[in-house]
Amino acid sequence: MLFIHGWLGSWRYWVPTMEALADKYRAYALDLWGFGDSDKSKPRYSVADYVSLINSYVNAMGIGHFPLVGHALGAAVAIEYAASYPDQVKKVVTVSLPLTPDSISRKLLNFASDSVIAKMLWWRQIAYKEVQKETEKTSPGVIPLSVQSVIQMDVGRLLHSLSQRQDFMGLAIYGEKDDLIDPGPARSMNGCRPNLRPIGLADSKHFPMLDEAAKFNRLLKDFLEIEDDLSALELKEEWRRRTR
Repeated sequence: MLFIHGWLGSWRYWVPTMEALADKYRAYALDLWGFGDSDKSKPRYSVADYVSLINSYVNAMGIGHFPLVGHALGAAVAIEYAASYPDQVKKVVTVSLPLTPDSISRKLLNFASDSVIAKMLWWRQIAYKEVQKETEKTSPGVIPLSVQSVIQMDVGRLLHSLSQRQDFMGLAIYGEKDDLIDPGPARSMNGCRPNLRPIGLADSKHFPMLDEAAKFNRLLKDFLEIEDDLSALELKEEWRRRTR
């Protein structure tokens, strides 16, 4: 399976999730252009650029059919990739997906600023030092340019198109307390299609995979094991007791 990071940090914040699934899955992750340790020599920061990068990566690694997990920017890239390569991807997990242009907070653009006030806002938004460290490597132009590219997408149309496929299954995880990507549009997807399931984590902000790791990993495992019916997929009461 392949993990795609979002606007803040790099592939490295996926490591705990990858380790949790390593008993059953071979997990891959990469840095998108402009983030982490990727090349930053020229601006290749559109969703189309990232879809092309992922396609080159999976071909080079010899990865055939695989579940795709994307966070924020990576979630938008994931659904574009699944729509472009339907024979490769049957299951997609989006985390903090920006369903509408208005769901992306203006705070996110502050991360592209070099001002002292903007940097102070960075650290208030990012609670994890390992994510802070990786965010500092981000190319100055990548966030505004990639945000603009996502805004120009019709994410709702893509999701609707994917949900028409009989072989497709989608899980949309979001943090109920996310103040960078508004969770409201994701909540509204509930019940819209039997093969598309939105689930919110009550105590999570922008990084559900870190904020509530045990619940997130269990939910991800359960989704990957389901073959045809998402109606039973939910945060079970025993998870809450076990993770208190």
